[in-house]
Amino acid sequence: MMLLAIEQGNTNTLFAVHDGADWVAQWRTATESSRTADEYAVWLSQLLSMHDLKLAALDGCIISSVVPQSIFNLRNLSRRYLSVEPLVIGDNVDLGIAVRILKPSEAGADRLVNAIGAHLVYPGDLIIIDSGTATTFDVVAADGAFEGGVIAPGINLSLQALHEAAAMLPRIAIQRPERVIGKDTVSNMQSGVFWGYVALIEGLVTRIKAEWGRPMTVIGTGGVASLFEGATDSIDRFDPDLTIRGLLEIWRRNTHIKDI
Repeated sequence: MMLLAIEQGNTNTLFAVHDGADWVAQWRTATESSRTADEYAVWLSQLLSMHDLKLAALDGCIISSVVPQSIFNLRNLSRRYLSVEPLVIGDNVDLGIAVRILKPSEAGADRLVNAIGAHLVYPGDLIIIDSGTATTFDVVAADGAFEGGVIAPGINLSLQALHEAAAMLPRIAIQRPERVIGKDTVSNMQSGVFWGYVALIEGLVTRIKAEWGRPMTVIGTGGVASLFEGATDSIDRFDPDLTIRGLLEIWRRNTHIKDI
């Protein structure tokens, strides 16, 4: 069994292939809601060929997307080029977890998938910090239930807003500055964004733990999470594979295929 897992965020889309034993390939592309199924197929077939794989070898597909207008094209990619009906998170998929928020339908697909991926590996109550277009803090109970959380602007979004709203501030790259006190405009901005986000993480983790009232393990994931490794003690583990692990588990639960 060869599974294609697609995880689409607002900024990037991850395509990953599982061969029944392991993840054998992963690729990221910029999220473009207007990209057609044919365009995805051309791009994906070229990358698969680098691993001696073909689209025809893929006989399963699961899709998680927070971009509703893209789901049509991703679904057509699976139907037209893999000849399989995909599982789509939030559409025809049973996640198998409780969603304990006021309006369960409002929970983002990516956040629920992460909750499943984390609960498989880490015992007890959890905080999942996913650093992407938005920075989300998700609370997962010891029984695996999604309990809600916090949504803050992502670090790249904040940098973009700072540049666009202030005429004198340049566009800069995100990196950890050597000092907190900057000596020029760029180092001032780098410090404000980087250490500001470290403070955001530390402050929210402290407040969530105090409100929850029980010990919690904090897991960092997402595109820019690695930036914060070694910068704070508030994150206990960094795990870049939460989402694809969750997608694989959801596939298994819904197809009852265990040998993948």
